[in-house]
Amino acid sequence: PSLKMKALIFAAGKGTRLKPFTDHHPKALARVNGVPLLERNIKYLQSYGINDFVINIFHFGEQIVEFLKEHDHFGANIEISDEKDQLLETGGGLVFARRFLDDGEDFLILNADILTDLNITEFVEYHQEKKDFATLAVSDRKSSRKLLFNPEMVLRGWVNVETGEQRLAEFNKGFKPLAFSGIHCMNPAIFGKIKRTGKFSIMEEYLDLMHTEKIHGFEHQAKLIDVGRPESIVEAEKYFK
Repeated sequence: PSLKMKALIFAAGKGTRLKPFTDHHPKALARVNGVPLLERNIKYLQSYGINDFVINIFHFGEQIVEFLKEHDHFGANIEISDEKDQLLETGGGLVFARRFLDDGEDFLILNADILTDLNITEFVEYHQEKKDFATLAVSDRKSSRKLLFNPEMVLRGWVNVETGEQRLAEFNKGFKPLAFSGIHCMNPAIFGKIKRTGKFSIMEEYLDLMHTEKIHGFEHQAKLIDVGRPESIVEAEKYFK
């Protein structure tokens, strides 16, 4: 079934780990086998029938606007959320793009620098089954930070594996640690729950909200590469032709 929903693609980040490329370009235009990440993610979502996009931009944002123009927006409806005054991070970026997304319909959020073959239809169906305002795609892979879930896959905590720092909603009863995949399915109800303003990470809000709300994780086995570092481009090129 073709998904009729909007997707917000975070393409604003500075991508400092991808220097020197990002000294002159936005991270979202870094290429994997000659194809920019942003183009790959637009086409990936289009393969599930999604054709309405909101793209947030900041770092070399005009290059993204130009790139989309050159390619006739890949036949999609694309709205640009331009954070020209300051980089707002994931939470601030979401709130800033609210006017494009607050229409009562569920929407997806995807980081431009993530490449995956996650089945988006299954992810959205799971989210809609749970009837919740936020579902996070997660998997069991190496990561310095893990989200913690109870047996019902409800978010109960966060841990930094390297420093031991943790945030818990309750005593850790053997919660399952999983790495966040940078993909969320969201209901606009989230806009009424977010307390922070300005520049902040959406994860901070999730970790506050988990005390009072059920935020679910969707565990997947899909291939997922965070193309944030030059060596991850090499790895991505093995899987994403």
